[in-house]
Amino acid sequence: MEYNGAAVIAMAGKGCVAMASDKRYGIRNQTMGCEMKKVFQMNDSTLVGMTGLATDQQTLEQKFRFRSNMYRLREERDMNPKAFANMVSSLLYERRFGPYFCEPVVAGLCDGDKPFLSGMDLLGAQVVTDDFMVAGDCTEALYGLCESLYQPDLEPDALFEVLAQCLLSGVDRDCLAGWGAVVHVLTPQGLTTRHLKGRMD
Repeated sequence: MEYNGAAVIAMAGKGCVAMASDKRYGIRNQTMGCEMKKVFQMNDSTLVGMTGLATDQQTLEQKFRFRSNMYRLREERDMNPKAFANMVSSLLYERRFGPYFCEPVVAGLCDGDKPFLSGMDLLGAQVVTDDFMVAGDCTEALYGLCESLYQPDLEPDALFEVLAQCLLSGVDRDCLAGWGAVVHVLTPQGLTTRHLKGRMD
């Protein structure tokens, strides 16, 4: 799970959710690139962030998009975040005897702009929370920062500030993640993406 390095945080705010990830792509301690995408928008109300083996991240992103598109064709509506999280959990559990080495985090807005956060392990065992969810290599550091800085019902701009500080400070304590960050803030009006500079050493 730590072969390529990753750090992802999702946070809930007042009528909004945000997800941040680092940009590093490495092979153990060797950094190969610093523009790796780890957070994907599945539809207007759902984001998924992935940590773990980079090849499995790419495979799962394609599978998630395929199943999401099939649902849209069959039901004539987008999958809500809760249904998407259940689909992800089911897909991972199908392969439990030869699992994908990937731990997804799902964030989105349900009916009435209610934030939804879910994380799971590589077998699809879900944890649903109403404040924040972390995944990756440096989860202890990220948890400590989130518990210190997070406050409920933050507005989108304040949520961005808190999330950016948590991620940038958290990855400073981990040599396998970092090298810049990207923060996505999802509101009923749309998605805002901001790229941040991080330490490059």
